[in-house]
Formats: sequence, C-alpha cells, structure tokens
Amino acid sequence: MQTIEALIATLSNFVWGPPILALLVGTGLYLTVILRGVQFTALPHAFRLIWHKEHAADGDISHFAALMTALAATVGIGNIVGVATAISLGGQGRCSGCG
Repeated sequence: MQTIEALIATLSNFVWGPPILALLVGTGLYLTVILRGVQFTALPHAFRLIWHKEHAADGDISHFAALMTALAATVGIGNIVGVATAISLGGQGRCSGCG
C-alpha cells in the first residue's frame, strides 16, 4: 500500500509541476495565435459595450448587468469551492477565517 501511495505521490508531483505549467502556457499561446489575439483586439469593443448607454426594451438587461451577474456567479462558486477545499485538506479549524 505504501508503494502505491509513493507512486501516486511521485506521479502527482511530476504532473502538477513543470508539465502542467508548460501545458497551460502552451495552450494560452496556441489559442492566442489561432484566435488572432481576440482578448486584445476585442477589448475596446467590450469596454464600449459595457459603458455605452443603450435603450433596451422592457425586460432586457444591460451588458453591464450581464457581466456583473456572470462575475458574481464565478466569485460565489470560487468561494464555495475554496471553503470546501480548505475544510477537506486542513479540517474544520483550518477555515476559521473563511466565509
């Protein structure tokens, strides 16, 4: 059993070290080239959409409201997962400042 645990630990340390960093950076560079830098070229258009006053019909939400809703959902899920991870790794006392 200890041999299996040692093997898993060695494999985990290898995978979550330089290979995952290279994979993440490589994927980011690949997508930047393939999509022709859309995260940079579309930024002015995105800011115009967010800050532009629009005359929407009743029942529609603004671009800014949609962005803030998506951001709130992302931060909320991250907070839930962060607390759950802290408790599972360190026990209940580890999360005294969470929440």
